[in-house]
Amino acid sequence: MRRLISLALPTALCLTVACLALPAAAAPKAKAHAKPAAAEKQATAVRGGPTYAARDDAMQFADEVAARRKLDPEWVRATIGSARMLTNVPRLMLPAPKGSPKNWAAYRARFIDPVRIAAGVRFWRSNADTLARAEKEFGVPAEIIVGIIGVETIYGRNMGSFRVIDALSTLSFDFPQAHPRAAERQAFFREELESFLSTESRTHQDPMQPLGSYAGAMGMPQFMPSSLAKYAVDYDGDGRIDLVSNTVDVIGSVANYFKAFGWTRGMPSTFPVGFDEARLQKATLLAPDIVPTFSADSFVAAGAVLDADAAGFKGLLALIELQNGGDAPTYVAGTQNFYVITRYNWSSYYAMSVLDLGREVKMAMEQ
Repeated sequence: MRRLISLALPTALCLTVACLALPAAAAPKAKAHAKPAAAEKQATAVRGGPTYAARDDAMQFADEVAARRKLDPEWVRATIGSARMLTNVPRLMLPAPKGSPKNWAAYRARFIDPVRIAAGVRFWRSNADTLARAEKEFGVPAEIIVGIIGVETIYGRNMGSFRVIDALSTLSFDFPQAHPRAAERQAFFREELESFLSTESRTHQDPMQPLGSYAGAMGMPQFMPSSLAKYAVDYDGDGRIDLVSNTVDVIGSVANYFKAFGWTRGMPSTFPVGFDEARLQKATLLAPDIVPTFSADSFVAAGAVLDADAAGFKGLLALIELQNGGDAPTYVAGTQNFYVITRYNWSSYYAMSVLDLGREVKMAMEQ
């Protein structure tokens, strides 16, 4: 999911198993893969309400998609018409009530725990060669990839039990109008529905089968349909892209996503930061939000205190504020690589959870 600012949760939180496997163009015949324990049995899809077959707006959209993508209009109509409205999903899209305190410590505790760390160690050890290969080829450290997959789905344990066609149709045609950015978000989900239909038509799979999150994200890395189409890779060259059962494809696809969004090899994601209260211009430092804007010198000139490594950093920095309810906020200096992590889920809290989980798993690996 994208642009879910502040305490936006990963799309797969507290959900179950998804199902997705896409052929890759002009590749060798597929081979069997050992499935992770969480994916050994098919999850039962969450049951929805009425279908969209009788909805004029849904059928009009189907005709428009068919014309734009040069798809069989009857197939598109039948597919969208068979989708069911998920009555509880629209409310899940509404932001927290105004005044709800953000709490980094509580948010972090949801993702940095012994169970997830132990699962991360098992995942890393089982996929060490692939993680090392991806780090070498894409420049993305293994702990970042491990952190993403762990935060998103606990390494495939919670991939979602909603039919993707139901989730995307619900958010395309029944997005809650009480949302402050309803028009923008509804347009986003319509684009994702169109991408999903285009991919399913090309792969000749049953579009009623893929399962994912309540927002339509799929597989271990919880890719939305457009991200899957743009960034997923057949990393083992077996002729199919499988983001559910094939950890090689999962690792390569996550690394490719980060490279596409500008990950810089060898650049730290954050630096520690303190403040010189006598010179501090905190409002100025926070104004760009998480977008790296300040040189190290201008950061210091506005009252930040940096260690030697950060003071000598040649890139741009952003002041990242993580609120802790009634306690003092936590601050770090974020680099362009920190910003890249937020392109996966547009939340500084999410990005810090990814960094911390990856770091904790790496430390556990070294013990």
